Amino acid sequence: MRKILFAVLVLVIIGIGLLHYFTPGYMIFYHDMFRRLSYFPIVLGAIWFGVWGGLALAVMSSIAFIPHVLLYIGQETGTYLSELTEIILYLAAGTVTGFIAGRESLLRRRYKELSEKLERSYDKLHRETQLLLEVEEQLSAAQKFSALGQLSASLAHEIKNPLSSIKGTAEILLDDFPVGHPKREFVEILLKETTRLNNTVEEVLQFSRQGQPGRKKEEVVHEPLSQVIERVASLLNSQLRKKSISLSMLGWEVGKECQVDQEKLSQVFLNIILNAIDALPPRGKIIIETEKTEAGCTVAIKDNGPGIPDELKQKIFDPFYSTKEGGTGLGLSISKKIVESYGGNLTISDSETGGACFTIFLPKPGSGRSLS
Repeated sequence: MRKILFAVLVLVIIGIGLLHYFTPGYMIFYHDMFRRLSYFPIVLGAIWFGVWGGLALAVMSSIAFIPHVLLYIGQETGTYLSELTEIILYLAAGTVTGFIAGRESLLRRRYKELSEKLERSYDKLHRETQLLLEVEEQLSAAQKFSALGQLSASLAHEIKNPLSSIKGTAEILLDDFPVGHPKREFVEILLKETTRLNNTVEEVLQFSRQGQPGRKKEEVVHEPLSQVIERVASLLNSQLRKKSISLSMLGWEVGKECQVDQEKLSQVFLNIILNAIDALPPRGKIIIETEKTEAGCTVAIKDNGPGIPDELKQKIFDPFYSTKEGGTGLGLSISKKIVESYGGNLTISDSETGGACFTIFLPKPGSGRSLS
């Protein structure tokens, strides 16, 4: 494009030179107009191509102006020198305009570089500020949860003892009122609500214990993954029957090869499957699929329920966040911490059956923390 522009300017200069050559000398008005037109290609060349471009076009314009100068040979010295002065002005116009344009171009480049540098600095500062704010929020949240955990643990311990007494009293009263007695229903409600409150207290205690020194190695009981899942399914059999929910297990033989902490992993599966049962309508389906890879074992718990909206997927593992009425919001948070304590991870995604899919990955022994 630059070559084309330069060629066009050269052609304009040649055209002006031909006009000078073919226009009779006595038509002074036209010759004055032509020599003034010569400044346009010179100035444009200097602006577009700098000092050397302006100077080159000025030299070409001077050469094109020579036939016109020759017309004044032999005339008065003042008239002849006046025409020669035009050539000097051509060269001066090309040089000065090119110099000014070059300085402007240099300043423009410097301003552009400075602008880009400032933009990069701003982006870096913005990223570092965001990181600082995130770290500050995490630190603040950690401090709050630490204080809340200590307070919750203290309150939970204080509540458990009276709860045990209330539950024991309710069990004694239940024996005093046979089936069919009008007051037996109220005692059953008392016993049921006491049990529910005790479970809530246990969840709070479990959450507050996360991060505390774990059990000794000899205290950990290992079992095949399949056996742990089967035991949890048996514990939930009554809840499954109440809603006619079918539970199927895939990869049974694969799960036998994975040894895990029986107590902790039972708690994880229990929390996730209970959530699935609560979310599913009657005659729903739950599929537990186990796979083994070189890195470890993966367990996917899928259902065909309503699923979890995308905007809630990032929140469901937050402590005390729950979409269930009366829920503590600690079950999934505790489960995630347990899985991560073994070097694994717990994630949520959409199931191909239309509901939710919780995927538990547990690394094999020797890759950091193991399945046990």
